[in-house]
Amino acid sequence: MHRLFLLAALAATVGCTSTSTTNTARSAKEQMLISNAVDQALNKVDFTPFSNRVVYLDDKYIDGVDKNYVIASIRHRLMRAGAKVVKTAEEAELIVEARTGAIGTHSADSFVGTPEITLPGMMSLPEMRLLEKKNQKGIAKIGLVAYDAKSKTSLGNGGVSLAESNDSAYFMFGIGPYNGGSINDELKSGKKASATRATTHQMPQTVAFSAPTPTQSTPGSSTLHLASGEEKVEKTAEAPAKDTKQTDAPAWAK
Repeated sequence: MHRLFLLAALAATVGCTSTSTTNTARSAKEQMLISNAVDQALNKVDFTPFSNRVVYLDDKYIDGVDKNYVIASIRHRLMRAGAKVVKTAEEAELIVEARTGAIGTHSADSFVGTPEITLPGMMSLPEMRLLEKKNQKGIAKIGLVAYDAKSKTSLGNGGVSLAESNDSAYFMFGIGPYNGGSINDELKSGKKASATRATTHQMPQTVAFSAPTPTQSTPGSSTLHLASGEEKVEKTAEAPAKDTKQTDAPAWAK
């Protein structure tokens, strides 16, 4: 009877196993998790106020293994918005200062089942997982601030954008994985994309900077404010130049 119980328990634990290998320093999925999180964070930033402006990107506060991807992604979005990105601060009208608060991954596993049970006589029942979830996440926290290169005046409050990517794998009775998560969605859509089809991704105006449309501007003032409308910086119009042909002389002397 005791042997039948052990055989039944062992039969219930039969399932599938998987092996994960990589030929690079980091797996492709780990790199995808970070780049996907960076893209999501920067997609929340509106770069349109830098259109037709000469901009220098100050990247000395960007750190981490993936710093080059972060820097290149910000430069790409600035150029896409119509900014001219220059190599030195001396050439620029505006300076965009970027920083990273977190660029990395973490993972967590959970399951529904029974742990390993030790029996008398140096025997044990193995761990049995009925349902299992493996989840790995990527985190990107990117801060941005902009200011005038000459006066050093800040253009609004700037902001911090935080985003998370994830890769999930589910197993049922040892059968799986059933994959989900943002990077798998990106892989699926990327495989279907055509090089001949033009696609446009709109960047929501939720973080960093925004400028009013011409219909919002009032004559004699220039306003630059955050997308949230929290801060406004107004410049009053300068007095028109005096016509050199006009004088205060009496009418007979004109």
